[in-house]
Amino acid sequence: MNTNDRIPLYQQIQDYIKTLIESEGLKSGERIPTDKELMELFNVSKITVVNALSGLANDKVIMRVPGRGSFVSDPAERETAAEAAHGAASRLEERPLPGAKTGIIGLVMPSIDDYFAARLIEGIQRGMLDQGYRAVILLSSNQTKLEIEAIRTLREIGAEGMVIFPMDEEQYNEEILAMKLEGYPFLLIDRYLPGVETHYMAADGRMGTELAVDHLWKLGHREIAICSDSPLQTVTVQERIDGYMKALKDRGALINPAHIITDFQVGSLKDADSHPLYRYIRNRMATAYITLNGRLGVQIYQMARHAGLGVPDDLSIVSFDDPTSIVEEFSIFTHIKQFERDMGYRAASRLIEIVKSGSGRGGSYSKTLIKPELIVRQTSGPCRAAAEAGE
Repeated sequence: MNTNDRIPLYQQIQDYIKTLIESEGLKSGERIPTDKELMELFNVSKITVVNALSGLANDKVIMRVPGRGSFVSDPAERETAAEAAHGAASRLEERPLPGAKTGIIGLVMPSIDDYFAARLIEGIQRGMLDQGYRAVILLSSNQTKLEIEAIRTLREIGAEGMVIFPMDEEQYNEEILAMKLEGYPFLLIDRYLPGVETHYMAADGRMGTELAVDHLWKLGHREIAICSDSPLQTVTVQERIDGYMKALKDRGALINPAHIITDFQVGSLKDADSHPLYRYIRNRMATAYITLNGRLGVQIYQMARHAGLGVPDDLSIVSFDDPTSIVEEFSIFTHIKQFERDMGYRAASRLIEIVKSGSGRGGSYSKTLIKPELIVRQTSGPCRAAAEAGE
């Protein structure tokens, strides 16, 4: 039997990288083999490679640069890391032991800048309080580094588990992958990581856009645009666009790529005249807009008014989430309701079940999709262009 068979695969990869750096005399800043090359060399999964490289990065042997690869670190940084590790070990007794009952659940969110996030957090907090737990909330500001720091901080203070609203799938947070390998209890909400099986809960985005297209189609709209101002092409955005395209194909309509509007930001509406989206609206390129968040729905509404167009007389808007009021009855926006409070409550309850049962340490993973609902209000109406054409 090969002695390597008794050494964990991730450790074999780490030993290989360390030997490579020493034998090849690699200097600070030089690239090491890519994740794909290591996967092929050791015949392992991406998770195993990422776990191995995460350990080397934590020890400052290498540095990981998202989208570029892994590079040899400065020797001085390694010495600093070793000193820090020694200091951390001496303080270890002061920290809660893994699995200790602290009554704390961590919540990592990108931001709290809209009603969707506010309602989601309200549901999570209520779900935790009902079962005797407290929530500690940290924000990532859609930055991988801050997301990693938030997760590490929550673990250091003794969070028994976490609900995480993760970043996009193209920048896998290695800390999340490490938690999966360790069996630490966590649940992803709204987004998942393709190819990485975890506990997950979200609204059904594909169904949401299908409901929106169906509603607008029945009103006579044929030029229907879908808009996302997300700085990241998240799996959530892609699923909603998939639902939009499926709904149009089911009706025999051709997909107009110009109507799939992504990768943009709307700043101050004072500069709206020069914004490509404003020109798109002013030139009546579409008669209806589906926006993938409530804030963008309001911005399109304001741009339409600025261009002298009426809503819904000249164009209709259907937004994901209600952007105008916490009280449903006072909303003016036709929107896809995702039941954020219920989603948050259920996510908290499910995570606490995982914590108490220990099912975060292997076994099957639960994936829950909540059915959305179309709420018709004042921003959608019959297509005037279709009516004038006599359809």
